Amino acid sequence: MEFKELVACRRSIRKFSERPVPREVVDRMLAEALSAPSARNTRTTRFLVVDDPELLNRMSAMRDYGSGFLKNAPLAIVVLGDTTTSDLWRENGAISATFLQLACVDEGLGSCWVHIHGRPRRKDDPQGEQAADYLRTFLPIPAECEPLCAIAAGYSDFQPAPLPPHDDRERIIRL
Repeated sequence: MEFKELVACRRSIRKFSERPVPREVVDRMLAEALSAPSARNTRTTRFLVVDDPELLNRMSAMRDYGSGFLKNAPLAIVVLGDTTTSDLWRENGAISATFLQLACVDEGLGSCWVHIHGRPRRKDDPQGEQAADYLRTFLPIPAECEPLCAIAAGYSDFQPAPLPPHDDRERIIRL
């Protein structure tokens, strides 16, 4: 698939079939995501692969909005940043997560980003327990790492409609 096709096909998918994602597919996607550029080649991004239904169900409760669909995903990859290596771990992780989502498309999978870093578990209590702290209670997140996001992935159980045409000229500034 050409890059233009990958970009055009990438959509946020929140409904997955029960079909498991083979380990060799996951390994290929991770290898591609690990090749993402990082600031000063610090390679601060780490991945935590979760395919256990019980853990995915618990992960779905990390926030009271925007994470519920994880309970029906066959796979989630938590994107972590090593905070001891670079202060740009968030940026590095975002680039790696994007590569991971494009790798999903290339493998015939759907995916959706679930934000973790800086997000509270309860929308109406922004200073309360944070999603990252909740995940640390049951996921083996290394102490030097912070979770940025989780990428839910799997085989889509529907074909999303194409994006409607849009005019993005106003979003570009030319000098």
